[in-house]
Amino acid sequence: MIGKLKGRIDSAGEDWVMLDVGGVCYLASASAKTLATLPRVGEFAELFTEMLVSQDNIRLIGFATNHEKEWFKLLQTVQGVGARVALAVLSIMTPNELASAIALQDKAKIGEANGVGKKLAERVVLELKDKVPKLTMADVGLSQVAAELAGPAPTAASDAVSALVNLGYGQTQAAQAVSAALKKSGADLPTEKLIRAALKELATA
Repeated sequence: MIGKLKGRIDSAGEDWVMLDVGGVCYLASASAKTLATLPRVGEFAELFTEMLVSQDNIRLIGFATNHEKEWFKLLQTVQGVGARVALAVLSIMTPNELASAIALQDKAKIGEANGVGKKLAERVVLELKDKVPKLTMADVGLSQVAAELAGPAPTAASDAVSALVNLGYGQTQAAQAVSAALKKSGADLPTEKLIRAALKELATA
């Protein structure tokens, strides 16, 4: 089992990278997010890896962090999600963004990944909402916002998120901005001031 590679980047493509480790080149598929973090060809890099073995193929998947690798494996516990779809999801969202989307039940955001339809996005949220590790879920403020969104009665936080969504922001993006505003200004802001504070967060993001 190959768990990590350290070497120089030999070449790279749209969804793969080749790493030269002591003269042996390893080809690994990778998400767009991972590929974006890598240095230029010829420079040193390291990848966490997962080896996929099938009846007629052995394939390496590379990750910028072990965190992303764990999410790759967790996504594949969902029925209908294989390696290709898991990489597609991780290509449009970082692990923290994905955790936030699941916590906030933002199926539309997950559905933006190639190969993920509405039903599969719903399944990802449903099957992973109780499996998301607490440390990879959002910060305390975002967890609070997620809980309030799921509650029966509206609060300043849920009203602020709703207002931002109506302005065209995604639910995850809106909730993160409200969370940041709550952390800076306190939990007792009225809705109007919370919306303004969240808009400031969005403007400086």
